[in-house]
Amino acid sequence: MSEPSNPSKEFVSSNSSEQPSIEVPTTSEQPNLQHDYQVNDSVNKGNEKSKWTRARSADNKDENESKRSKKVNLNAEERRQRKTYDTTEFIPMVDENGNELPKSERRPKKKVACMIGYCGTGYNGMQLQNDPKIPTIERDIYEAMARAGAISPENAVDIKKSSFMRAARTDKGVHAAGNVISLKMIIEDSDILTRINEELPEQIRVWGIQRVTKSFDCRKMCSSRVYEYLLPTYSLLPPKPKSTLSELLIKKNEQSPGYLRSDEEGIEWWKQTREYILKEGDLTEQQLDVEIPALLTNDAVKIYNEDGEVTEEGKLIRKVKQLENKCRRNYKVSESRLDLFRQTMKQYEGTHNFHNFTIGKHFKEPSSKRYIISTTVSAPFDIEGTQWVSIKLHGQSFMLHQIRKMIAMATLVIRTGCPVDIISQCFQSRKINIPKAPALGLLLENPVYEAYNQTLAKMEYDDIDFNKYEKEMDAFKLKYIYDKIYAEENKENVFYAGSGGAGDGIICIGSNWDTAGICPSLSLPSSTLTLLVPSPFSTLPCCLCFSC
Repeated sequence: MSEPSNPSKEFVSSNSSEQPSIEVPTTSEQPNLQHDYQVNDSVNKGNEKSKWTRARSADNKDENESKRSKKVNLNAEERRQRKTYDTTEFIPMVDENGNELPKSERRPKKKVACMIGYCGTGYNGMQLQNDPKIPTIERDIYEAMARAGAISPENAVDIKKSSFMRAARTDKGVHAAGNVISLKMIIEDSDILTRINEELPEQIRVWGIQRVTKSFDCRKMCSSRVYEYLLPTYSLLPPKPKSTLSELLIKKNEQSPGYLRSDEEGIEWWKQTREYILKEGDLTEQQLDVEIPALLTNDAVKIYNEDGEVTEEGKLIRKVKQLENKCRRNYKVSESRLDLFRQTMKQYEGTHNFHNFTIGKHFKEPSSKRYIISTTVSAPFDIEGTQWVSIKLHGQSFMLHQIRKMIAMATLVIRTGCPVDIISQCFQSRKINIPKAPALGLLLENPVYEAYNQTLAKMEYDDIDFNKYEKEMDAFKLKYIYDKIYAEENKENVFYAGSGGAGDGIICIGSNWDTAGICPSLSLPSSTLTLLVPSPFSTLPCCLCFSC
């Protein structure tokens, strides 16, 4: 390929007779000659911008300088205010008569983790509220620490001054056998733990105080959490014969024979209960099968008269309900039924998408996926004649209402005879409205700090471990948590709401649906509450009352 022509080169090297002879200067002396067609504006101008670009840049520069000036002035004002705040004269505390109190002695504070337990009855949850009239666990603990001398009087007026944080925020009425709070406090006194407990009510205890690093955050550094749920075993009974749900299940089973499990145990229990009610209630089959159901469905029937006294119809209805409740409380679950419930709870273990087990979460949200480490169901135990089981769920983290919905769905599977592996369908993208089990049976067992304990070990600090307080915690649970749960259930029948019962009762599906497809106790369309079962069971309604 020929070399491209260079006009300047041709001009210099030409010796043609048609051109005059020109002495070529040396390279160092060669002038900077350019023809018009060789001119490059960008080179001659040194990559300078056009006058329009320069004008726009000047405008932007003025605008940026204006913004920068405002920002500097604003920052200066903030610094001035901060300086004024920092140099404000100390305002001493005063007593009830307005007399100044001397400033307390300055004592060193250390970052610690406090392991606590409490009964949530009578409290509006764990977290401190702005209204001092609202009782909370945190308020009582912090005020007790201040009275015991673990918090200085100056810091006692504001919980934020002590860098206070909780590992788990429990709701109103929810208990915790173990929870953790982190804060800066005075721990010089060897008997500070005893003094704090002396200032606390008996339903709140501090199990131990443990030194931690300055950066410790008891919520963010928690590896996992263990929750416990107490469930009466009669919650696993099948629906009442001739109830709406019972008839629906019979109809669906005829359409697809063998899909639902047969429940001979449940059938036999309801048969014995019916015989007991007829005998002890001195009732006829006509009254039990016809008259009383008619009274329950008749809105014109009044349980109480204008004077507040129970009517004759009300006495009859109440008699049947009391006898039926007595039979429920005497129910003893079989080992095979309990094993089936354990298998159902095992379906939750592992990483799954729990978007159907909370509110406000979509299937595609990454935060909908949660890791359940283990689920265990204890052997049944009796308290005042009622049989209960303890369900423990160990998970990395839990969402709002997740545990209550998990318990509800598992109980639903046992009651209706659906396959155990139907739980897995709740992890799919289809939206399912799962009811909640009562909050009464839920309590936080303890947070787990498996990873952070390794850091504490390197610093030669003790682990944050609740196992060393197991004996005290078990005694506390039995006296202040379990007994409160049993007493509340016995009084209010929380896990069993009567006909058209409370919307927070334990699970029942398809009971008391009127012709419009509305559950009277919840006022929710039945079409929005479906149990996950293959066709033709995909339209089974479910609600949160235990009326069947």
